[in-house]
Amino acid sequence: MTPETFSAALATAVSRYLGEVAGPGEHLSLLRWQMGEGHRLDRRETLPGHVTTSAIVVSPDHAQVLLIDHITIGRWLQPGGHYEPAGAFHLSARREAEEETGVQAIALHPWHGRGDLPFAIDSHDVPGKPARNEPVHVHHDLQYLFVADPALPLVAQQDEVHAARWADIAALADIAPKAAARLASLRA
Repeated sequence: MTPETFSAALATAVSRYLGEVAGPGEHLSLLRWQMGEGHRLDRRETLPGHVTTSAIVVSPDHAQVLLIDHITIGRWLQPGGHYEPAGAFHLSARREAEEETGVQAIALHPWHGRGDLPFAIDSHDVPGKPARNEPVHVHHDLQYLFVADPALPLVAQQDEVHAARWADIAALADIAPKAAARLASLRA
């Protein structure tokens, strides 16, 4: 999608998410306000927040999740980053996972069907990056569910992450609680 089509694609994804996926209390107020104000949410300098995409990559049996040790944040997280232009939001998330971990044969989870519907949308505060003169701000993270084989090798992208590894799926509850709860309901 182009910068010109980004806003319409985001509006569609958010509208579908709120209508089809969101749980009680998920209003996405700040994100919707910024969209209504015409903020350029595809640009990382847009404040108070902007769009990021991330990949919840699970093993085929949903027993493991792929995590990265994030250099800036200093903790284990799902792969992801600032939105970069792609044909769909899930493709931006996939690219982040592939770049940061070297994960191979990654596939969008069947839950998504054929659409670009986020598995979860999580707006959260992130620390700024003083080296970039970046203040504390909000990431409106569009999270997509993927499947990959944990037996295949990983290669961490050392300039952004300290390491990449597969962990027990229980680790996801502290990292991406909305996605963890939604995934648990899939497995039930």
